[in-house]
Amino acid sequence: MLKSLISASIFALLASVSLSSFAGPTKPADPVVVAAAQQAAPININSADAETLTRELKGIGATKAKAIVAYREAHGPFTSVDELLEVKGIGAATLEKNRTKLGVN
Repeated sequence: MLKSLISASIFALLASVSLSSFAGPTKPADPVVVAAAQQAAPININSADAETLTRELKGIGATKAKAIVAYREAHGPFTSVDELLEVKGIGAATLEKNRTKLGVN
């Protein structure tokens, strides 16, 4: 009887240790995975602010980003990504470098 009591106690102890390893704290998100997920989502040129445009787009500095926002405020929302060509300072090469990152909603 003592042997079965000890066996049951050891089993319960091992089971609780084993289960606690699964319920432990979660590891923080990997920055590389987070960055990849953010890059996969298109940047909505109808809602992005100048800082976001500057940070996320190649060849778009603060001046061009502000021009995009000003154009949007003056002419209403963009209906297509190609409409960026109407913004002063945005050429075909800049648009093509960033086309896959852009979207309109």
